[in-house]
Amino acid sequence: MYPFQNIEPKWQKYWDEHKTFKVTEDSTYPKNKRAYVLDMFPYPSGAGLHVGHPEGYTATDIYCRYLRMNGFNVLHPMGYDAFGLPAENYAIKTGTHPAETTFKNIEHFTQQIKALGFSYDWDREVRTCTPDYYKWTQWIFLQLYKKGLAYEAETPINWCPSCLTGLANEEVKEGHCDRCGAEVTRKTIRQWILKITAYADKLLEDLDGLDWPESVKLMQKNWIGRSEGAEVDFVIADKDGKPTNDKLTVYTTRADTLYGATYMVVAPEHKLVPRLTTPEQKAAVEAYVEAAAKKSDLERTDLAKTKSGVFTGSYGIDPVNGALVPIWISDYVLTSYGTGAIMAVPAHDERDWDFAKMFNLPIIKVVATKEEIAKLGDGDEKKGAEILAAAAKNPAEYKKLVEAHPDIFNVADVCTSAKDGYSINSEHLTGLPTKKAIASIISFLDEKGIGKKAVNYKLRDWVFSRQRYWGEPIPLVHCPKCGTVPVPEDQLPLELPNVKTYQPTGTGESPLAGIDEWVNCTCPKCGGAAKRETNTMPQWAGSCWYYLRYLDPHNDKAFVDSEIEKYWMPVNLYVGGAEHAVLHLLYSRFWHKVLYDIGAVSTKEPFQRLINQGMITSFAFQNKAKSLIPVDQAVETAPGVFEDKDTHEPLERIIAKMSKSLKNVVNPDEMIAQYGADSVRMYEMFMGPLTVSKPWNTQGLIGVNRFLDKIWAISEKPMTDDDIKGKLDKDLASLRKTYAKTVKKVTEDTGNLDFNVAISQMMIFVNEASKLPAIPKEMWKGFVLMLAVYAPHLGEELWEKLGNKESCAYEQWPTFDESYAVEDTKEYPVMINGKLRAKFEAAANADNATLESLAKATDGFKKFTEGKEIAKIIVVPGKLVNVVVK
Repeated sequence: MYPFQNIEPKWQKYWDEHKTFKVTEDSTYPKNKRAYVLDMFPYPSGAGLHVGHPEGYTATDIYCRYLRMNGFNVLHPMGYDAFGLPAENYAIKTGTHPAETTFKNIEHFTQQIKALGFSYDWDREVRTCTPDYYKWTQWIFLQLYKKGLAYEAETPINWCPSCLTGLANEEVKEGHCDRCGAEVTRKTIRQWILKITAYADKLLEDLDGLDWPESVKLMQKNWIGRSEGAEVDFVIADKDGKPTNDKLTVYTTRADTLYGATYMVVAPEHKLVPRLTTPEQKAAVEAYVEAAAKKSDLERTDLAKTKSGVFTGSYGIDPVNGALVPIWISDYVLTSYGTGAIMAVPAHDERDWDFAKMFNLPIIKVVATKEEIAKLGDGDEKKGAEILAAAAKNPAEYKKLVEAHPDIFNVADVCTSAKDGYSINSEHLTGLPTKKAIASIISFLDEKGIGKKAVNYKLRDWVFSRQRYWGEPIPLVHCPKCGTVPVPEDQLPLELPNVKTYQPTGTGESPLAGIDEWVNCTCPKCGGAAKRETNTMPQWAGSCWYYLRYLDPHNDKAFVDSEIEKYWMPVNLYVGGAEHAVLHLLYSRFWHKVLYDIGAVSTKEPFQRLINQGMITSFAFQNKAKSLIPVDQAVETAPGVFEDKDTHEPLERIIAKMSKSLKNVVNPDEMIAQYGADSVRMYEMFMGPLTVSKPWNTQGLIGVNRFLDKIWAISEKPMTDDDIKGKLDKDLASLRKTYAKTVKKVTEDTGNLDFNVAISQMMIFVNEASKLPAIPKEMWKGFVLMLAVYAPHLGEELWEKLGNKESCAYEQWPTFDESYAVEDTKEYPVMINGKLRAKFEAAANADNATLESLAKATDGFKKFTEGKEIAKIIVVPGKLVNVVVK
């Protein structure tokens, strides 16, 4: 067994002391020989790493080591996303300062990461919670503020009436406070908001130039949710149905369906709700609004939920036909999308249909599908459209057409979605195809001054402030005379006060609001009495730009030196979990684009290439009711048969996410202690393709550990000085061929991040080499260098055993004559009438006559051609022999 217990600490100490992976901006490397390879940095939780964390880190480490050996200058840093809710909640419970908890956790994380032998430049480590770092987070916020991209607004938060504090979404479980169990409500408070919507189009357009998974690009596009439509004004009617001076504006992508609007719906939070509510409906409306405040946006928009609502007592006037349209309140409409009000066309929208059916509201069909119009023309859509257009010009003819085809013009028993079709029952729009109908109605609304073309986004401006202590202070001052004033940049960082209590204020404000000696200050502009902003930034803030600080982490004059930024950016490869596919990446791109627009960075995008590693899962158990059972509750009664040890209920073994509650979390510290870091690294890469999820199985780890043992055993054999490009005996010639294939395949696969197949090829070489009494030193040297990027501790030790004094980290990647990798012989299939009937071995470069002759000699050829006339034989050189028989 190879002595990993001695080898691994030895080389980790060597790399630390020699700063082996420290990198500088060496100008002798051309741009195409520089690589910035980045891991999504971790939040240092108290639980430490589990075996899922090292997967992405190992992948980037292998790639970085490979690039260094191929002559690249590689930047590969690590740091910590160190502000966060868990540390503050722990502080509230125990009184321990969040910084103390965080730095203790960082120390533990660093030990775990270093134990895996990753080649990070630790001199560039950043921690987002240190003043020297968040000084520049505050500076970037001020640039956003100066550009008009940060503003104040009253917005709702999750509120626990028992804890008297705001809650993050992750602290709300099924509508209740995760701390105390009380029912959570919504409370409207003052917040700072970043105008990310101003960059919506740029965020959308620039996705196309990125080498990212298409699924991630699609998620970002859907999150931004750009749509083109119209804003339409519905004048509010008085109790007699006459127009007032008030209006309700709706956004719709289908203005062509205005004639089918039979009611309107406003969000419970809409600012016009008090004015729309009549005295008779006041009690019902207030009760409904209060109930809606307790629901999350996700609950409110769930398509499967039963629709609910209440009538306001008011009506809007349809701008195209003057019809009175009742105005309802329902929680399925969100104030954050569009205008917070919709016109409901129940014939063509499933949610509107369900609502209309529940409250017995009218339904009018105003769009016929292309298939329906084709029926008018006996299956010919064009002919049917002509019939419809002609009838639309004559009310009597149109009436006859409707009566003759009620299935086309009247509402069916189910909702028909408003796909592209033709307008019906819509006065001057009737007969027009959808696109022309939309253009026509928008033009009509614009001319009348009752509507206009509009672009809308699902993307909402980013609620940026948090009512927390453990976060970056927002560098603004509120002055009664001057208004909101930025803290001067030369006074940054604005540091968090060192306090003893982190208890909520009870008002929804941050704990900072209760620290008078910190809050009370002088206005930077007029020198008068003023108060500091007490909201803090969200955890997202520090992670929005950390990749830039790695470039120049000790610069106290700028967040990054411009020449250093140009040297490295953009990030060449960014690896992390798919759970960050939207928010982190979107927020980072937004900040980066703002920095680009002010000339602070040189690239439009931060991350050129993105890879999402798959999740490492574990085994768990479930009963017949599909409830998950902790693994220590299951017993194996027969091979592959499990039951609950207490109830004896049969259990099914399944693959599930690692979690403490299921007791299936695998601790890397234990695996490293038992099998070594190199075994853990190689096993995680050998489990399967990097981007797919796969279950942890310790038996697989044991197999990889044995493989490394075998490599160690080979290193103990004699090494010969044979010229591996000269004449060799049969066994060594065979090994030379395998070695050449291994160099070729490991080179290609490592460069393509296909690590599992590269390891498979190394195993083939090791199995063959292990059978020989001695190995040529030059061949072994090349193999050791390839191994060293995957199992760096063992690689370094074997390199030293070969008589080398320096680390192998910057040695040249092995090469070999590809001619040695060419197969001497290969297997040829014999296809008879398209079916495989035989196979034979022949020289890889055999001529057609030889291949035909050998094919005819096979048993399969004789059996399937006997007594039959052969029409032709087609030989495809180097591939197959194809036979056609009559």
